[in-house]
Amino acid sequence: MNSLFNIKDHVILVTGACGVLGGSIAEYLLKKEAIVVLLHYKEDPLVAAVEDLKHKGYRADGFVCNVLDENSLRATCEQIVSKYQRIDVLINAAGGNRPGATIGEDQTIFDLKMEDFKAVTDLNLNGTVIPSIVFGEVMAKQKKGVIINYSSMAVDRAITRVAGYSAAKAAMENFTRWMAVEMATKYGDGIRVNAIAPGFFIGNQNRRLLTNEDGSYTQRGNDIVRNTPMKRFGEADELHGAVQFLCSEASKFITGAVIPIDGGFSAFSGV
Repeated sequence: MNSLFNIKDHVILVTGACGVLGGSIAEYLLKKEAIVVLLHYKEDPLVAAVEDLKHKGYRADGFVCNVLDENSLRATCEQIVSKYQRIDVLINAAGGNRPGATIGEDQTIFDLKMEDFKAVTDLNLNGTVIPSIVFGEVMAKQKKGVIINYSSMAVDRAITRVAGYSAAKAAMENFTRWMAVEMATKYGDGIRVNAIAPGFFIGNQNRRLLTNEDGSYTQRGNDIVRNTPMKRFGEADELHGAVQFLCSEASKFITGAVIPIDGGFSAFSGV
């Protein structure tokens, strides 16, 4: 492998590792001979995911922890550092949405459920901020490390319906830039904080929103494809190259950046 992109033996943590995108990147990084630690808040799916990867011959590990619970994260951090002596990369892939924080087709902003809005902003903002602080402190002591956050096309423009998710990801993207500056100016140029902004990918959470039971696209699905110059949804493996780039020395002068991986959606005006 070109040493510029080499991530062999890097200790890489992935939150939300049992989701479609988190799980996909975890397996890819294992194929590139990294040591990948899966983090998830539910024990059963985590154990199943780790065992599946081990059966495939990968060096996978996993810890149950809650990205919204600082004490849980600190306890997990101590175990990881004790076992591996360092943390090279943190990938914050945990996130999600709730129906009450989404405006239905027959609803308006006044139907927003504040309880769900708060839960969605908590998960998508604080679920990135808290792990970044806990694991970032190890990187600060090391004077070296990489944090990669997951942003969204919902930041770049007002995408209808996803009110809570959009607000949270916009704040998280701002935090990405803020922490990039903080880490570089106070702890040196060995620590980088960046984000990727996936376009539209069909996963478990949005499948019913984008596709019908027969597999055809819903009206919203068709609207998205129409506004994506490549005229299709993304595939999970199309995030892999950008993530490896950001993990590796190939991106060692890049920090505070948000890389869109969206088939041209963010570049297109729709006309």
